[in-house]
Amino acid sequence: MEIILLERIENLGTIGDVVSVRDGYARNFLLPNKKALRANDANRKVFEANRERLETENAQRRAAAEKAGETVDGAELVLIRSSSNSGQLYGSVNVRDIADGLKAQGFDVNKSQIVLERPIKTLGVFEVKVALHPEVSVTVKANVARSDDEAELQRQGVDVLGHLAEEDRAEGEGFTEAFDPNAEPGELPAAEAPAEDEEPAEG
Repeated sequence: MEIILLERIENLGTIGDVVSVRDGYARNFLLPNKKALRANDANRKVFEANRERLETENAQRRAAAEKAGETVDGAELVLIRSSSNSGQLYGSVNVRDIADGLKAQGFDVNKSQIVLERPIKTLGVFEVKVALHPEVSVTVKANVARSDDEAELQRQGVDVLGHLAEEDRAEGEGFTEAFDPNAEPGELPAAEAPAEDEEPAEG
């Protein structure tokens, strides 16, 4: 389907561009969200009659987004989550969690502005893109940790996951030292082998 863009769409074009997109994308997203018009003669005339107003309004929204972006850019939110010893979260962190975290810090951000390719499923510090306007994006940091102390370590650049892995290895090594490396598979260490029955004494 051919459409006329009413705002800049990444990888498609900018205001006034006539582009061809999949029918489903146009019907389900671009048209209902008033991001585009069907490209027919009537809509072209409507667009040209309103182009100046649309471009002015877009410039105003872009300026407001740039101003808001100055405060949001580089913001860090700490998200405390439970995880396994390998750092895998029990659950995940999604766009709603990040939007709610930013709102709690006083930023006017909604979940549709959070650009997250996939939910976060491990501990760590992640850069997340926030699209405040089609032409204005900033980056925030999501610090996912099991406690405020771990979050502070991660903020300082400490690899908490690496430390967890080292602790696991150390515990594993300590455990294996109890076994006799020379023992045959399935054989008990010499110290634990049962004593053979002694022959009864003759008398």
